[in-house]
Amino acid sequence: MEAAGDPHRPHDPHEVTTRPIWRLLIRGLGLFLPERNATPQALVPVDRTTVLAPPVYLDPRTGFGLQLRLRGRRRMPRPDREVYVRGRPSPGYGIVIAGPAAVVGSRVVDAAALIRYARRLVFAELYDPADAASMSAAVRAVRSVEAAVLLDRAGGVGLCAEVDRATGEIGCPLAVRLDAPGGGVRAYAVGGRFAHSVSSHS
Repeated sequence: MEAAGDPHRPHDPHEVTTRPIWRLLIRGLGLFLPERNATPQALVPVDRTTVLAPPVYLDPRTGFGLQLRLRGRRRMPRPDREVYVRGRPSPGYGIVIAGPAAVVGSRVVDAAALIRYARRLVFAELYDPADAASMSAAVRAVRSVEAAVLLDRAGGVGLCAEVDRATGEIGCPLAVRLDAPGGGVRAYAVGGRFAHSVSSHS
C-alpha cells in the first residue's frame, strides 16, 4: 500500500483517489450509507481549500484525527463491520467500521488508535476458539491490516487510516463529514497546509 504521504508536500486532491484507502472508503459508504450516493463518479475532488470543524483536527505528522468528548465509561454496542481482502499471494486486509467513534476507546482517535482497533476487530472476526488452526490465520491477518475506515453515522464524521507496508508508518489521509440524513458526503484529503474538500453530488 502506498505511504500515507507527507502533509507538507504539494498535493493534488485527485491523487488520493488512486489509493486503496479511497476504494475502501467508497465500498464502505456504498455498504453502510447507500442513500448518500457516494460512488466514485459522485464523490469527486473539488479544487478548493476548507476549514475543518471539531471534532476533526489535522496533525502535521499523522494526518487527520478526531478529538472526542467522552462522558464516563459506558459499554458501547458492537459496531457494524465488513472485512475486505486485497491481493495474492500476500494479501492485505482492510476493514470498514460503522458505529460511534467512541467504540475505539480513546478520547483521541488518530491513525494509530484506529489501526489498533481495526486489528482487534479483524482478529475477532477470523479467530474461532473451537478451531485451533484459525489462530495462526487470524494473527497473519492482523499483521496484514493495511487500511481502516471508520464511519460514525450518528456523529456525522469518519476517518480513514492506512499503513505503509514498506515502512510500517501509519497515517490518516482522509476525514469524512456526513451531512444531515439524506444529504451528501464530504471527504477531506491531506495536502499542503490545508485539506482539500471532496463532495458527493446527490
